[in-house]
Amino acid sequence: MLTDISNQMADAAAAAAPSVVQVQGRRRPASGVVYAQGVVVTTIHALGGEDGLRIRGDDGMASDAELAGWDPTTSLAVLTAAALAAPPITVAKAPARVGHLALAVARSWSNGLTASAGIVSIIGGPLPTGRRRAIDEVIRTTAPMHDGFAGGAFVDTSGALVGIATATTIRGLGVVIPSSIAWKAAKDLLEHGRMKRGYVGIAGQPVRLPDPQRIAGDRRGALLIVGVTPDGPAAKAGVIVGDIVLALDGRPIGAPEDLLDLLVGDRVGKSSTLHVLRGGAPIDVAVTIGERPA
Repeated sequence: MLTDISNQMADAAAAAAPSVVQVQGRRRPASGVVYAQGVVVTTIHALGGEDGLRIRGDDGMASDAELAGWDPTTSLAVLTAAALAAPPITVAKAPARVGHLALAVARSWSNGLTASAGIVSIIGGPLPTGRRRAIDEVIRTTAPMHDGFAGGAFVDTSGALVGIATATTIRGLGVVIPSSIAWKAAKDLLEHGRMKRGYVGIAGQPVRLPDPQRIAGDRRGALLIVGVTPDGPAAKAGVIVGDIVLALDGRPIGAPEDLLDLLVGDRVGKSSTLHVLRGGAPIDVAVTIGERPA
């Protein structure tokens, strides 16, 4: 049985290998994953700059690459290399589950295949990555990973992608960005050179709620609207100065940055519900999230 498991893990690494590349920038070589023909997803920390970028495939051939864009929230970057012949990786059909056995697959400094095994230990979020920025969900794994694993593939036992390795650790567990989030970021970066950011067109300040109007749990804060942008999404939805925003689609809001953290690309153009207090009475306001100008 142990031999069968061992062979299956080796087969999984071999299946992912053609789609895992080495990324050469100003820093020590790191890894990347082929998203589409001639397109690679990696981490911005692997680059160290926008020039002198090269991608080395499984066949050892190196190609010049260009930075198509990067996302400051996830720190993911998209590179394009027209001469790269590596095939796109297969994405897992089902998301990872806590307890799943998985492999981090990357490239060593010599471009050799390297792998690290572990289990999916925790799936959760959001994970703050800076002021007003957070990744909605991350995977944390027991698989040990050094800097060379940054941008590498985190695959299931069939070799299908479940996430992008970051080589960041939290309390001893490696952090992986789920493939669903990474692929959305890559799509936006290819289309726009940046991640789409939403806005609702309000200015607000934190306020403390009295006990009868507290948000669920221990959250006592909310956002008092002190300004509404004319013809903005909030104005069109009927939001007015003096409204107190409690939550967006059920997610509590106690400060302006809480709202900004929720206005990520997949909300742009979609209808969301603002839960507000108006004259002390709770009401729901449907607002279509707009796109923040560049």
